[in-house]
Amino acid sequence: MDKVRVLIVDDSAVMRKIIASALQKEPSIEIAGFAANGLQAIEAIQTCNPDVMTLDIEMPEMDGLTALREIRKENKYLPIIMFSSLTHKGAQAAVMALTAGASDYVGKPANATGGIDDAFKVLETELIPKIIGLAKRVKSRREREGLSASPQKTAPSIVAKPPVIPKPIAPVKPIASLASKISKATSGVLARPAEAVCIGVSTGGPEALMQVFGAFNAPLSVPIFIVQHMPADFTALLAARLSTTGVMTVKEAQEGEIAEPGVAYIAPGGFHMTVSRPGTKTIIHLNTEPPENSCRPAVDVLFRTAAEVYGNHLLAVMLTGMGYDGLKGSQVIKEKGGQVIAQDEATSVIWGMPGAVVQAGLADGVLPIDKITDEIIFRTRKVPASR
Repeated sequence: MDKVRVLIVDDSAVMRKIIASALQKEPSIEIAGFAANGLQAIEAIQTCNPDVMTLDIEMPEMDGLTALREIRKENKYLPIIMFSSLTHKGAQAAVMALTAGASDYVGKPANATGGIDDAFKVLETELIPKIIGLAKRVKSRREREGLSASPQKTAPSIVAKPPVIPKPIAPVKPIASLASKISKATSGVLARPAEAVCIGVSTGGPEALMQVFGAFNAPLSVPIFIVQHMPADFTALLAARLSTTGVMTVKEAQEGEIAEPGVAYIAPGGFHMTVSRPGTKTIIHLNTEPPENSCRPAVDVLFRTAAEVYGNHLLAVMLTGMGYDGLKGSQVIKEKGGQVIAQDEATSVIWGMPGAVVQAGLADGVLPIDKITDEIIFRTRKVPASR
């Protein structure tokens, strides 16, 4: 198996050494090169041809956010993991980067240069798994497009070829207890309008959410509940960013508030989000119960409770993300007669979460990201209509 070549970009020589030392302990990773600022990073992509790049945010000459935007003009698919402080300023910059096309984000420990053990722990438990996962995704994309899995001579030779839409994936046999309740993908006929929308998303999510919410031309007539795997403080910043993108109001959810039509609620980082309906109103609840699928917030937690409240009038949307959080919740939604749609593999940064749903035979539709908004609008329309 070819090793994953990583380009390390950081203005701190100490941090570059720490990152390299940690990555070199992983047999499947090799260091492709180093860069001390954004300008050097752009040049290094051409000479080092990395499979994945770690990119610091605050650097001289050209910062990481500017470099990211320049790189994405020429290279759409190179996995770029932002690696910077978890301060409020760092969080703001990270959210900007994630909505501008960064693949993922890892926060540096507060005392990274003084606490080597803490730094290595973050690198081993967070950064390395993301590097490996994103590299597998790129390899899969290359194989699907008929490109060599081995590195090309220059980065432009990889991105010059437009993406090829893959053949539909045949779902595996559904779970026996659900087989009679799982409907086939709709073909333009609306069976019943959804009264709420739940979105589950992780790696690559901020950019995907920007595309979804930027495409709405009017607020929905139903509430939207979102679980995006993110640290505390990030979710409020993401909500604010999404609100300025389109016509929908997006906010970080609060304990005990009433869900309103036309408003999207993001689960705060570090809190599970659930919903209940003791009367005629849907109430949002937050809790710090144990993580599920190593996540808090977890998509499964939201999906389960929403299925209990909305039954067959719930629409779940599974977007790009690593792992399988949301799979069990989607099963519950299908048991209750709800609908589930998933982002396709071609447009997902990581086709883990949506792929798990599709392969379990739970998806009523599998769509590219630029078609998700129209599908949400269609499935929440109160008057049945054909296309």
